Amino acid sequence: MDTRSDILPAERAHHAPLWKRETDEDLICIDIHQETHDVKTFTFASPEGKRFAFEAGQYFLFDLDVAGETESRCYSISSSPKRSHAFSITVKRVAGGRISNWLHDNLAVHAKVKANGPLGHFIRPHARKYLFLSGGSGITPVMSMLRDIADTCAPADVVFLHAARSPKDLIFRDELTWLAERVKGLRLHFLPETVTGEAHWPGLTGRLSSDYMKLAVPDLAERTVLCCGPAPFMAAARTITSALGVPSANYLEESFDAAVIDDIDLPVVAEAATRTFQVSFAKQAREIAVSGEQTILSCAKKAGVKLPSSCSNGVCGTCKSKLISGSVDMNHNGGIRQREIDAGLFLPCCSKPLSDLVIDR
Repeated sequence: MDTRSDILPAERAHHAPLWKRETDEDLICIDIHQETHDVKTFTFASPEGKRFAFEAGQYFLFDLDVAGETESRCYSISSSPKRSHAFSITVKRVAGGRISNWLHDNLAVHAKVKANGPLGHFIRPHARKYLFLSGGSGITPVMSMLRDIADTCAPADVVFLHAARSPKDLIFRDELTWLAERVKGLRLHFLPETVTGEAHWPGLTGRLSSDYMKLAVPDLAERTVLCCGPAPFMAAARTITSALGVPSANYLEESFDAAVIDDIDLPVVAEAATRTFQVSFAKQAREIAVSGEQTILSCAKKAGVKLPSSCSNGVCGTCKSKLISGSVDMNHNGGIRQREIDAGLFLPCCSKPLSDLVIDR
């Protein structure tokens, strides 16, 4: 790093080296902020002062040491990419959620964690008009997009519609209200399902509906929609926006609890694709049959074998497992690093067997 006295701090920060997901993994928590009664924002920086180059809508895959076991989880970045010295994730405490509760109860400022990123393709395309549509903690990636727009002071035509259970569950409520007063071309809509805790709520309440969308966003068919939230919320949003004239090409969504997608055809050896292999899970003393045309995770789920999973598409790395013996054909989307593959790890969600397997699960 340039330490000449004639270099201003801002210039020095600009010349700092970039974080590289291929080689860097250590982060340090530099701030924790309570957003709502059950939501916290955690901000991370590089211990070496490296800058982060990411796009609004992307996420990081965290490897967290919980009770002596490594747990992997994906969290969308909620901060603006224009503030490159650090980034934030915003996490809702989920009842029974092992990792969200651990983060809320144990992660402290100065704590060190490991992460891989940025990852993901939920990125705002160039468009004339947008609708940012979020439910609950799904607000994080679209909040990053709005903060990005605000930081660039670029002209914008954005409707930001955020739904939550009640007014007290509206994440970033005060900041969004502040931004709506300052970002020209931003229209803000809050839709709590009930008025619990705030009986004087001045607006409409209820769930997302076609009638509500017609009132709130009368020019919906002209907008590019970016949506993130719980699966039922996004299913409703997808149906409603399509019925109101939004072309499928103008509707983008992000979720980490999506259903398993159809297996991708992989360039496996023809003979292997027609064979069936025995896949053993050493710690569970279970053995299942998996054909060369099926992913290991999909067959394991059908057989009741317990494997952690999230995206089911080789992106998040949640299902990462140790392969004791055998070989697989893996077609991942960034959820595992080459050095992990070299160490014998693989992703069952996007791997098809090429031989009998023994897995350390």
